[in-house]
Amino acid sequence: MSMTISADMSGLNAMLDELQGDVEEAARPAAQAAAQVLYDTVKANVGRLGKKTGNLDRAIYQAYSENNSVPGKATYHVSWNAKKAPHGHLIEFGHLQRYQYYKGNDGQIRPMVRPGMEGEPKPRRRASQVEKDAYYVTLPTPIQVPAKAFVRGAASRFPQAMAAAEAELLKRINKQ
Repeated sequence: MSMTISADMSGLNAMLDELQGDVEEAARPAAQAAAQVLYDTVKANVGRLGKKTGNLDRAIYQAYSENNSVPGKATYHVSWNAKKAPHGHLIEFGHLQRYQYYKGNDGQIRPMVRPGMEGEPKPRRRASQVEKDAYYVTLPTPIQVPAKAFVRGAASRFPQAMAAAEAELLKRINKQ
């Protein structure tokens, strides 16, 4: 005994084609919803560090990346602007403090210059360690300043970010 079943799948195919267009349109808002969760977390992490000048807080951004996005896939970057807060990497990854520092009358914290080197030109940014050590007062033992991962610390919020993206995607697909 044999049985033959035929079904018209054209309606299902049309629905899937329409759904694909909705998913492609919803990709960017969904990715932005996830990025917003991470951005808010990074801002909160920076807030917990304590404010010296506020430059790091003002340097935090989220940005859509056209170069890394294609139809149906949107990419956002959440980080800090290194031009606004060049010290961000020292906080995020920690650093070795080699020199003694002082707070000037203007409130700025600067490395101490060796006696006899006042008035001499500062070493270039990429000067050798020997040149810098000859100009600044070194510590007897360098101090390891621990990292305070304000961006990497936001990775713990990935599940919430994914949930926000999923909620936004479903909202857009269901047109609610």
